[in-house]
Amino acid sequence: MEYPSSNPRATDSMFLPFLVMFAAIYLLGYLVVFRRWSRQHRPDASSCFTSLFHGTPALLLALRAVLSNPAAAGDLALAAPNTHADDLALDFSTAYFAVDLLHYLVFLPHEALFVAHHLATLYVLATCRAAVRRGAYALLALEVLAEATSLVQNLWTLADMRRAGSPAAARAHAALSLPFYVAYTAMRAVLGPVWFLRMVRFYAAGAGEGALPAWAWASWTVVIGSGIVLSVLWVGNLWFAYFRDRKESSRNKDQ
Repeated sequence: MEYPSSNPRATDSMFLPFLVMFAAIYLLGYLVVFRRWSRQHRPDASSCFTSLFHGTPALLLALRAVLSNPAAAGDLALAAPNTHADDLALDFSTAYFAVDLLHYLVFLPHEALFVAHHLATLYVLATCRAAVRRGAYALLALEVLAEATSLVQNLWTLADMRRAGSPAAARAHAALSLPFYVAYTAMRAVLGPVWFLRMVRFYAAGAGEGALPAWAWASWTVVIGSGIVLSVLWVGNLWFAYFRDRKESSRNKDQ
């Protein structure tokens, strides 16, 4: 199957400007916005604050790249050369995950799962952007689904940190929980796996042969598949706790 060749000259990278921007946002959160928060929650709150400036803009950049891809009408886009819009979206998210990885390495080095997640995500983004310069359409479509719940997840997480000492935060957390769980399940446990299976079927059938190297799509498959499994397990635990708490609350009312 014939594919157009990649642009031999990569698009000028916006990684460093985005890196400085996200680092500045994190420091603003840590030194100003959450300076009165406890030492336990201050780093995580600053991480959520930074994520608020990444999630929705990343969704919009990825959606723009996906919709403007000239090969978007068919499966060939899954191995098509990256466009300028693809590169911009990849640089934006790569810079964010690099800053958030540094946050974990400095403040939460014991969170091995999150460190591994960020390293794996950076591997996929960086190899797509700089090594193979193809396949961004497939990855950015997944990012649209992943970041669709980012705003509510960050607000839910911030409320969770404060709910023990703040009735308003407790009410906000309770109000956000069910909509967040439903949306996260739809995006990460239903639509995400459907798109992932389409990707795997396309690559495994050899449709991308001669365009996307086997090592790239095979390693992306392992990383993304593992991430989907962990997301499903995570939201499954949230649902379990949600229904357990509802059952206990109902039992207490009956007593």
